[in-house]
Amino acid sequence: MTASLDQVTWPATADRVSLRRLAEDDLARTWKYRKLPEVTEWITSAPQDFESFRAQFLESGKINRDIAVEIRGPGGESQLIGTIMVFIKDAWGQREILDRTQAVEAELGWSFDPQFTGQGYATEAVRRAMKLCFEELGLRRIVAGCFAANEPSAKLMERVGMRREAFEKSNSLHRSGEWMDSYSYAMLRDEWVAEP
Repeated sequence: MTASLDQVTWPATADRVSLRRLAEDDLARTWKYRKLPEVTEWITSAPQDFESFRAQFLESGKINRDIAVEIRGPGGESQLIGTIMVFIKDAWGQREILDRTQAVEAELGWSFDPQFTGQGYATEAVRRAMKLCFEELGLRRIVAGCFAANEPSAKLMERVGMRREAFEKSNSLHRSGEWMDSYSYAMLRDEWVAEP
């Protein structure tokens, strides 16, 4: 069976955060922080208005691979504070054994509302997504990347135990028109150590 987020029993909870499938109804709440300059500086796409954001999100299929990150608000209500992309993909392999490379790896990406940074929520949420990938879906490898100038994202990858595998010089074109350096991180299932 091919690994899929449909196989997960939702919500996937951790100490202070809860992960669930992102729904179309979440897009307006997500847009409130995704449109902020400090967030759009580093994410793949920066639509100018909500309708463009919504259309891009639905057309690209991201709604099927993104997870909502929630915490409990002061009144006990769920509060969406970010999203994590879990894109399950094939690994590279030689032609004769391609069947063994199918859906064995996940690429992670994320965006969080800046008002909730510095409190450990992102670290906890990403670790829970990694647990989901390794322990529940049985994937063999997780990868993630960022612009080298995106220090918070690089530090997050290091905090969750990912290994920096590559530094690429001037390989990524930023929407500012500048060619920027990037980092690639990864972790194998054999390296994963779950929280007690």
